[in-house]
Amino acid sequence: MVPLRWPGIIRLGLVQSAIGAIVMLATSLLNRVMVVEYALPAALPAGLVAWHYGVQLSRPVWGHGSDRGFKRTPWIIGGMAVLALGALVAVASLIWLSTGSWIGVVLAVIGFSMIGAGVGAAGTSLLALLASQVAPERRAAAASITWVMMVAGIVVTAGIAGALVDPFSLERLALVAGGVVLAAFVVTLLALWNVETLPDALSFGGAQSAEPNADFGGAVREMLSNRDARQFTLFVFVSMLAYSMQDMILEPFAGLLFGMTPGQSTQLSGVQHLGVLIGMVLVGVLGSAFGGGTPASLRRWIIGGCLGSAIALAGLGMAARIGTGWPLAGNIALLGFANGIFAVAAIGTMMALAGAGGTSRAGIRMGIWGASQAVAFGLGGLIGAIGVDAGRAIMGSAPDAFMLVFGAEAGLFIVAARLALGVAAVHPKITISTQQELTA
Repeated sequence: MVPLRWPGIIRLGLVQSAIGAIVMLATSLLNRVMVVEYALPAALPAGLVAWHYGVQLSRPVWGHGSDRGFKRTPWIIGGMAVLALGALVAVASLIWLSTGSWIGVVLAVIGFSMIGAGVGAAGTSLLALLASQVAPERRAAAASITWVMMVAGIVVTAGIAGALVDPFSLERLALVAGGVVLAAFVVTLLALWNVETLPDALSFGGAQSAEPNADFGGAVREMLSNRDARQFTLFVFVSMLAYSMQDMILEPFAGLLFGMTPGQSTQLSGVQHLGVLIGMVLVGVLGSAFGGGTPASLRRWIIGGCLGSAIALAGLGMAARIGTGWPLAGNIALLGFANGIFAVAAIGTMMALAGAGGTSRAGIRMGIWGASQAVAFGLGGLIGAIGVDAGRAIMGSAPDAFMLVFGAEAGLFIVAARLALGVAAVHPKITISTQQELTA
């Protein structure tokens, strides 16, 4: 089997961009429309997003299915088809949700279930394809490239969709969503065209040549018996919980307290993700230039990103109190920038620690950390939205409720920075190739 070269890796990155574009519609734009335009409780879209993360716990099933086939692209295309249809079903549910009908809730649950299943099938099979057809020395760089391209897809889609959806109407939203879904699916088909070769010996770690895994329960117990692995698992959970708590409340925050339209608040989400992208690129360049990308050097980036995120969230808490005079766009750009710094440095450290346990155990480590991240993402959005709803009900003040939630997020990032002190400096001789290969 011929390993993928950089053009092939970039093509797979386009698929990740397409996945991010469709997911943005559900987790960002639909959330804002439900809460602001239709005055639904913020807990409803937050619960739907949490449910879609819960459905993604089925990722091992999809990965196992693609392992048993000769090609993984049918699983990616099938997952994208389910994801695309799920997004359209979620948009259609607004017709009944706007009237208070229970049919709308049922359709929304079905739509977000399809979104979760589609992301799980397409995303897991895509990563498996990268692992099986990318040479070992390029795997880390390939993972980072696809992550950055996913964020770029979100940024571009948020900007275009935000501009086209104003003046808002359900018909206009349906047209915009349909256009995004169609474009994403076509990009996926074109990007995957002949990118995957039939395996011969799958010498790069494909399913047919991989050694059979040891007992699953034993592998999990072995990993969690290691103190560093346990603490890093806790770090991933706490940091991603803090990272995701603002996902479901940021656009409603901009609409309720700053009077922004759906298009303006969606574009604000694009500003945040652009900041994330810049932060990731910064670590990719400077992380290799200063410190060589070792876990010890990346620790500084992780801690700096966590503390920077805490400062930005404290600023949003002040924005809730001050109101329209606050530089909201700049504050959110700073939050995205700090988030990007911490996220890509944490991914690099995760790869190093996974490899430190031996290649035969890298999968189980990444799987457990991925599950921890999925649970944290699901809980984070739900906790943030419920916190705002509860705060508004108890205190009778939307600014105070948002200030309380943003303050809690900032505190979690400080806790995550403290946890990072104990995990990012282990195995100092391991070199993370992610940032170095990105600049190769």
